[in-house]
Amino acid sequence: MPRKPSRKLKTYRTSLGFYDQAVAAPSMKAALDAWGAKSNLFHQGIAKETDDPDIVAATMAAPGVVLRRPVGSDGPFSEHAELPTDLAGDEDKPKSKSESRLKSKKRPIKNPAKGAAKSGIDDRQARAAAAAFAREEQRRESARRKEESARAKARARRDKAVASAQAALDKARQDHEARADAIEAERAALDERAAAEHARWDKQRIKLEQAVRRARE
Repeated sequence: MPRKPSRKLKTYRTSLGFYDQAVAAPSMKAALDAWGAKSNLFHQGIAKETDDPDIVAATMAAPGVVLRRPVGSDGPFSEHAELPTDLAGDEDKPKSKSESRLKSKKRPIKNPAKGAAKSGIDDRQARAAAAAFAREEQRRESARRKEESARAKARARRDKAVASAQAALDKARQDHEARADAIEAERAALDERAAAEHARWDKQRIKLEQAVRRARE
């Protein structure tokens, strides 16, 4: 369900893969969800809240949208960031200030209102950002529901096709068994008629053979 628009947003950042990432969200959990993280990056020390004015201003302008910049750079965060141009030899280079700050000991979380004031964001802007975040979260939830509905419809179509094919197989098996039973019944009747014919012939043959012997005497 969408979060209440009145809830204040905070800016969180982390480094994942080739990018530094930042997002304006009402909680650490919401930030982890936006990043698609499968573990608690905050407990691991690779994500934190930030009050950097430039980062806060960028994320508050697009609440709930994950902004990126090439890892190790000091450029602005944006929704569509290019890959780092100096990936080779990164291990031999000194760590950038942004990475050093990210990996440093966690500082106490500052008052969100003070952080907003420092970055030039007043309460009205903060409320507008929170409302925009709620809309973005609602859009993501709507997209998830549509995907789930599409998957459910696909499963229903598959189940219907399987049921139809199984019904056709079952009917064909029943028809075959009925035909086979009829053939077996006909075969049993033929066997009975054959046995009766053999018995009749034996009696007639014996009688005629006796007649032949008497005629020869």
